[in-house]
Amino acid sequence: MSDSIPYISVIMPIRNEADFIERSLEAVLMQDYPRDCFEVLIADGMSTDQTRTIVEATAAQHPDISVRIIDNPRQIVPTGFNAALAHARGEIIVRVDGHAVIASDYITRCVEHLQSSDAWGVGGPIDTIGTDGFGETVALAMSSSFGVGNSAFRTVKDKMLLVDTVAFPAYTRQAIGIAGPLDEELVRNQDDEYNYRLRKLGAKILLAPDIKSKYYSRSTPRALWRQYYQYGFYKVRVLQKHPAQMRPRQFVPPLFVLSVVVGAVLASFSNLLRRLWTAGLAAYGLANLAASIKLARAHGWEHLKRLPLVFFILHFSYGLGFLAGLVHFRDRWKQ
Repeated sequence: MSDSIPYISVIMPIRNEADFIERSLEAVLMQDYPRDCFEVLIADGMSTDQTRTIVEATAAQHPDISVRIIDNPRQIVPTGFNAALAHARGEIIVRVDGHAVIASDYITRCVEHLQSSDAWGVGGPIDTIGTDGFGETVALAMSSSFGVGNSAFRTVKDKMLLVDTVAFPAYTRQAIGIAGPLDEELVRNQDDEYNYRLRKLGAKILLAPDIKSKYYSRSTPRALWRQYYQYGFYKVRVLQKHPAQMRPRQFVPPLFVLSVVVGAVLASFSNLLRRLWTAGLAAYGLANLAASIKLARAHGWEHLKRLPLVFFILHFSYGLGFLAGLVHFRDRWKQ
């Protein structure tokens, strides 16, 4: 890629984002990048709320930037991204989610790092925030190592390093041309799979601390449970496609769920097994409480009443989803 100003295509796969899309799209349209050097492609999953109306109204306030809506009848992120990619004119492709708000220099920083390094993809740490009390607690949990393991783009804020994956990535067109489109089977985890596919081809994925964004967390226990259940469920397909992509931390939640469920059954047959099962539950409860107290001490004691539940949802729903995926995709190991 040359040092001249490259043309950028921002792709936003969304569906029913009426509560967030205005602030998310406005952040994209207010970039400090030259306004005639980027376009925005909204891949809408046939939204049934006011998403399209809001997109059109927001875009109308910025007539000097090309904003196009691309239909995504299959309604999931990878099909939306791929549909928009077919229309994209950019030398660099930037993916932004409808729950995200990127910094005003996001595109500029992405371009600078892609031009000054040999990375094929780049992104930055995300600052997870909430819109209410529960959402703020979720944001804290998702930014902690106890909540999400060693996920660098969530927990590392001040270092530049090569990573497995990044959120809201920018890729060179050449990288996408080599790796191909997103895997349309993966409702979730398509970014993990794609970045592994790139790295398998020899690519470097860069996490740069000056590329900043905010992400609005789920604001109800049900929505959080569904999100992380799907993460665990579709992680099985990533495992089947790319076994070497997996990290030890990703097996901890399903092993935890398995130990709870199997232990409950076996505990009825033996006092020793019952004591071991109880001890395991107590150990998790103490670890959960210790992590909750540590976060609450730093960020406000009002979170303490919600953090144990949020941590449990993150761990148990992911683990249960993973086990359900093992059953659901049991015949897919040879594919």
